[in-house]
Amino acid sequence: MQPKWFAPHVAYSIAKYGMSLCVLGMAEEFCKEGIAVNALWPLTTIDTAAVRNLLGGVGMAQSSRTPEVLADAAYAIFCRPSRECTGNFFIDEEVLRAEGVTDFSGYAAGASDGPYFMDFFVPDAAAQRTPTKLIRPA
Repeated sequence: MQPKWFAPHVAYSIAKYGMSLCVLGMAEEFCKEGIAVNALWPLTTIDTAAVRNLLGGVGMAQSSRTPEVLADAAYAIFCRPSRECTGNFFIDEEVLRAEGVTDFSGYAAGASDGPYFMDFFVPDAAAQRTPTKLIRPA
């Protein structure tokens, strides 16, 4: 809970915060049944229609990653034992690095492998843990 996450976009931040509360609540609610509930957030911006049309155009899209980075990270999380892996807030790159992935160039939406625009809601500590070259969005 830091003002910087809410100041420029209160409604969107409230929605993200609400989703986070759902993860915590449902993880606890369903843990006895062995149902895992986790959150997965991107480290970098993802080349989507929203990025191309609303947030930064082609320039930002070219300095983003493809959606496959999230798909691969989600798959890695789904393969973990549900009774041992629930109530977590994961960052895609951290998940994949824990799985042994070191080459992220295949996820580059543009011609190069970075630097990438950091996603808008990445905790400072997560950004500092990654060796990926990041550009903080304005």
